[in-house]
Amino acid sequence: MKVISATAQSIPKTPSVVTIGTFDGVHIGHQKIIRKLTKKAAEHHLISVVLTFFPHPRMVLQQNANIKLLNTIAERKEILSALGLDFIYIQEFTKAFAEMSARDFVKTVLVDKLKVKHVIIGYDHHFGKNRSANIDDLRAFGTEFGFEVEEISAQDVDDVAVSSTKIRTALNSGDIVTATAFLGYDYYINGTVVRGKGFGKKMEFPTANISVDASYKLIPKNGVYVISSLVQNKTIYGMMNIGMNPTFHGDKKTIEAHFFDFYQDLYGQDLRINFLDRLRDERKFESVDALIAQLRQDRTHAQHFIAQRNA
Repeated sequence: MKVISATAQSIPKTPSVVTIGTFDGVHIGHQKIIRKLTKKAAEHHLISVVLTFFPHPRMVLQQNANIKLLNTIAERKEILSALGLDFIYIQEFTKAFAEMSARDFVKTVLVDKLKVKHVIIGYDHHFGKNRSANIDDLRAFGTEFGFEVEEISAQDVDDVAVSSTKIRTALNSGDIVTATAFLGYDYYINGTVVRGKGFGKKMEFPTANISVDASYKLIPKNGVYVISSLVQNKTIYGMMNIGMNPTFHGDKKTIEAHFFDFYQDLYGQDLRINFLDRLRDERKFESVDALIAQLRQDRTHAQHFIAQRNA
């Protein structure tokens, strides 16, 4: 599987079947489309290509849009790469690209670069300048340029009853169970372990403070979560607090992970943190002792959840 950008020279040399979209989250609805794509490619001896965009169009076209995405572009590539695709083509989304006419997009990108012979597209897909073209236009271009268009029906998509927006809404409300069901995998963040203020260590709960570089990455609702991570090819479990540390009068949001029965120094390491469940809201305690008592209770609940999950 190759990942190529719009400026790359290593473009497919074999005719392709293509699907197009931002694919934020690469959720179970997206996965259904990609299964259709790879099946069609195998049946017709074509290569399978996902054409996706970065930055997200709303980041470019709506200057004040504070959109948060389910995946960074690196995460999106990682998830897509595991689905059996031949190519992922990343088109840089710029204001100039947004001005490209639908016909120019089809001719320049789909036909000339990707050698498209078949397009699989969602029933409500719009494209081209001002999103003015629809699937009927795409079919007309297909007749002109020699490719077929397969529409994914509203029923097929609605049967899954999932969208990136619904997943964002679930995560923003702390509903990890719904997000996991819609994604088909545990939601996760990637970040670097940085030094914090050391409060956790003083309370018998040392934490790894996680710094997420991508400002557009969606961080779930403040609160305490059950988590897992992979360190030196070993899965470790723990709990994580997202929030302001109100008991310590914190003045900025932090992400702090405590791993159970784990004592290695993680400073400077890059970690992937998987969200498994949510334990509770963050709140201010009347004393440090009261916070410690709650953390012990959280640990018990988290370990019970993990034991049931792994049973």
